[in-house]
Amino acid sequence: MSRKPISVVKSRLHQNCSELIKPTNDSHSINDTTWCDWAPFDRNNYKELLGAVDNAFLVAYAIGMFISGIFGERLPLRYYLSAGMLLSGLFTSLFGLGYFWNIHMLWYFVLIQICNGLVQTTGWPSVVTCVGNWFGKGKRGLIMGIWNSHTSVGNILGSLIAGVWVNEQWGLSFVVPGIITAAMGILTFLFLIEYPEDVDCTPPQHHTSGGLEENQDPEDLGNSPKESSLESAARGSKEPSAQPAAISFLGALRIPGVVEFSLCLLFAKLVSYTFLYWLPLYIFNVAHFSAKEAGDLSTLFDVGGIIGGIMAGLISDYTNGRATTCCVMLILAAPMMFLYNSVGQKGITNSVVMLIICGALVNGPYALITTAVSADLGTHQSLKGNAKALSTVTAIIDGTGSIGAALGPLLAGLISPTGWNNVFYMLISADILACLLLCRLVYKEILAWKSFLNRDRGSSLALTHPR
Repeated sequence: MSRKPISVVKSRLHQNCSELIKPTNDSHSINDTTWCDWAPFDRNNYKELLGAVDNAFLVAYAIGMFISGIFGERLPLRYYLSAGMLLSGLFTSLFGLGYFWNIHMLWYFVLIQICNGLVQTTGWPSVVTCVGNWFGKGKRGLIMGIWNSHTSVGNILGSLIAGVWVNEQWGLSFVVPGIITAAMGILTFLFLIEYPEDVDCTPPQHHTSGGLEENQDPEDLGNSPKESSLESAARGSKEPSAQPAAISFLGALRIPGVVEFSLCLLFAKLVSYTFLYWLPLYIFNVAHFSAKEAGDLSTLFDVGGIIGGIMAGLISDYTNGRATTCCVMLILAAPMMFLYNSVGQKGITNSVVMLIICGALVNGPYALITTAVSADLGTHQSLKGNAKALSTVTAIIDGTGSIGAALGPLLAGLISPTGWNNVFYMLISADILACLLLCRLVYKEILAWKSFLNRDRGSSLALTHPR
């Protein structure tokens, strides 16, 4: 929620003043064409300046994420997450207070975004670790797909709340989401339960016994040893005397699949975050909607993200093919982005339908990698029951993805003056690269499926034709 207001307010910080009626008490000269803009974004290079504000947040987030996961493994998650939410609410509100304090210095907005990016790194590793502690591998894709819809719901609420005040007192577009975020931080501190064992519940089984996974070699993503659920539960039991040591950064990188999924997420998140930060402005400029209408329409992309995240989780659970699910959705996303740019603005129906489809195909793989895949790799069988890697692995994957998230909006700001078509060509290229980076894992999943089918066929023949 706290990330979305900036994308809605962008079109208010710099707009076409000739279409507006100048107030009678305005002190600007009669020939001033930027009287309605908010300095310093009233300059001709406003897109680059807005891109710099976005990038300040995203670069800080990417750098902080690699450190955050290490702290997340070593600190109580309830305190760590609650403090991060309170600080995030504070810095989000401070950005909006720049309107009421009449601040027109670029460094102020950049500094607030840097601080906000750093404190928000406490969030994702912590929440994925908490959910991973509660749910095992069996239906993890579907459960986390449904759970991950909170990100899209937050984006939708952030857009709608920001849209209420964007044309009047745009500072409230930040202050109100900031207050809500801080309030949720207090609720998290009061009610978050980190481990099932804390309330006398049985810990989940992170590895399945039998099925497809037994036919994969030890390097496969989903591979797990043959073990009973009692052994898994006992090993995952949270006893202070037998706490495993937190994994190192390099140790997490050596887990099979971490590097491939991290690099894939870099390009997938580049695409997703470019839409997140620039879609309202694109709709405002190309379809000529008002700032509020453009913000409201852009929420359909997040509606598609909810659908795509759940579908990706459900399909990957059924097929046991996380990489293949991501790859197929990425392949379909490329032509859909091209079509949206070509015909998506030719009618409200086209725009609505294609935004939902693009949102599903772009955010589906992103959601799957940052949730179920991260949890799978953080509890990988090569760790021999040490679940202390979950936060670090999540931070590595999402931190690498955040590098792409920083590059995407920055490149969009630099490329958009040459035409929006070039921005979409950049997004399509990134989407294809994300797909190519998963080829090795897709190939191994296909081999595992073939091995499983051959064994299953052999078992059926043995039953029908006994010796």
